[in-house]
Amino acid sequence: MEDPHSPLSMFLASTAHDMKNSISVLSGTLERLLDEKPSAAGDAYPQMAQMLYQTRRLNDKLMQLLALYKQVGTAAYPFDLQPVEVGQLGEQVLALGRVLLASRGIRIALDIEPELVWHLDEDLVIGVLSHAVNNAVHYTRDRILLAACVRDGWLELRVEDNGAGYPGALLAAHDAGMDGLGGLDFSTNSAGLGLHFSREVARMHRHRGRSGAVRLENGGRLGGGCFILALP
Repeated sequence: MEDPHSPLSMFLASTAHDMKNSISVLSGTLERLLDEKPSAAGDAYPQMAQMLYQTRRLNDKLMQLLALYKQVGTAAYPFDLQPVEVGQLGEQVLALGRVLLASRGIRIALDIEPELVWHLDEDLVIGVLSHAVNNAVHYTRDRILLAACVRDGWLELRVEDNGAGYPGALLAAHDAGMDGLGGLDFSTNSAGLGLHFSREVARMHRHRGRSGAVRLENGGRLGGGCFILALP
């Protein structure tokens, strides 16, 4: 395995960081154009919305690569466990995806008790949920639900959609403990890196001998795909 501190690895990480910054600028510009001047886009509006979706996906993946490279949870990438109002966390996720979802005609609903507080790393969990929302954009027909509840002493954060559900190959691979980094190609959605990152973030959340986990299933309240982040 390549030494993460070798000159080549450092160069690749620096390049990925520069790429992420450039894509962030492009994504931000597209968001402002779609949000502030939708009429000016005219017939190009759908194409611009698709460009925004793709830039958000690229930015997600580069952020996940950099976080994994820096070894989340180590001194180089500290894990900040704090009591967090889960409803406000959900609002932040909605705000990040608002323009993209509106541009694609997708409605998103939030179902989180206003008094719910949990100990978690806010930035990392927002990253996981934002990725799940962006991934749901690929599957949904027109609705996404971001919900949270406490079940048997676990916080369950759910991103659900009303599409046809996750492909059987993806569910089978996930159930087998594979996440796309072991040679399996999820050509339809490139979910492997995102799932690997999400699992690592989940596992970092530990309490009384229990570690967090990620589940994928079909059904839920909207009848489509369900991404579940369970934290102890």
